[in-house]
Amino acid sequence: MKIHEYQGKEIFRRYGMATPRGIPAFNVDEAVKAAQALGGPVWVVKAQIHAGGRGKGGGVKLARSIDEVRDLSSQILGMQLVTHQTSPAGQKVRRLLIEDGADIRKELYIGMVVDRATQRVVLMASSEGGMDIEEVAAKTPEKIHKVFIDPATGLSTAEVDEVARKIGIPDASLPQARQMLQGLYRAFVEADASLAEINPLIVTGDGRIVALDAKLNFDSNALFRHPDIVEMRDLDEEDPAEIEASKYDLSYISLDGNIGCLVNGAGLAMATMDTIKLYGGEPANFLDVGGGATAEKVTEAFKIMLKNPGLKAILVNIFGGIMKCDTIAEGVIAASKAVGLSVPLVVRMKGTNEDLGRKILADSGLPIISANNMAEAAEKVVAAAKGT
Repeated sequence: MKIHEYQGKEIFRRYGMATPRGIPAFNVDEAVKAAQALGGPVWVVKAQIHAGGRGKGGGVKLARSIDEVRDLSSQILGMQLVTHQTSPAGQKVRRLLIEDGADIRKELYIGMVVDRATQRVVLMASSEGGMDIEEVAAKTPEKIHKVFIDPATGLSTAEVDEVARKIGIPDASLPQARQMLQGLYRAFVEADASLAEINPLIVTGDGRIVALDAKLNFDSNALFRHPDIVEMRDLDEEDPAEIEASKYDLSYISLDGNIGCLVNGAGLAMATMDTIKLYGGEPANFLDVGGGATAEKVTEAFKIMLKNPGLKAILVNIFGGIMKCDTIAEGVIAASKAVGLSVPLVVRMKGTNEDLGRKILADSGLPIISANNMAEAAEKVVAAAKGT
């Protein structure tokens, strides 16, 4: 789950991390009132969407008068903001953050994720913060310094001081750097985050260390512990199909291809998408119906996939362990009839009651294409999607 920048900064402040003063706004009048409440002489008008690169996309502007705040808010609110992290269609801006301007001496970068290799939270820091951090990571990775944090001791003062000096934080600002980085680590752990990022972290003209941005993602499996964070969820920023899928306990992620995938098990789903690509196709989605799929869940899964106007074919790939193949077959038939299936459907089933499941499909009278293995299934669904 993702949240907006202004919400992330609310969490940062709980952990003693310095941020600029700011007020969220949902319309132009609220933006003007926010600027008046903050006082001048300079304000930053910032689009709030769940994507980075807003500055390059025209979603972050500097205003030097209340009239400029009004004009810029009018321009940014409602725009389709396109960044390197959005789709080509962009994301509609429905919220703004009106914030104090900052006296920036230096822009830095810090971020935290879980490193799977060491099974620890890793702090990443760079002296090259700002809009081109991805380019820095790709072309000059030596400028990104890493600290793999021992969960038993946490992020130590010595570790903070060492990495802070490497990225150019002056010694006089080290106490504030400690508060910032150790606060970020506590927020990451206590809020069950999967990503915490500040880009840029700035050193101001008077030596203060301030989080000029805030990006926080959370482990959805831990949200039951954080009702306050759940309240920050913005459904307008999420894929409607993924929201609908979550109502039926379906794991669904939209992709850019034209072949729908319905699979039981996340690992098998990933392997299915890989096999489709191996045979020259492009998956339209990741969809894991889980081990206890019912006819209702399969029907809803079909409905969600068919909402994609670019869908050309569907592959159902089932391994019948806990979920028996005859049960899935009945669900596929019921779903196909319920939705009036209009695209080719390839079904591959292996496991418990697979012969019975195949017979149920064959006797259904529906134009279902059967496959014996994953390679054959992928080859047939790719051909069906191409109309051959």
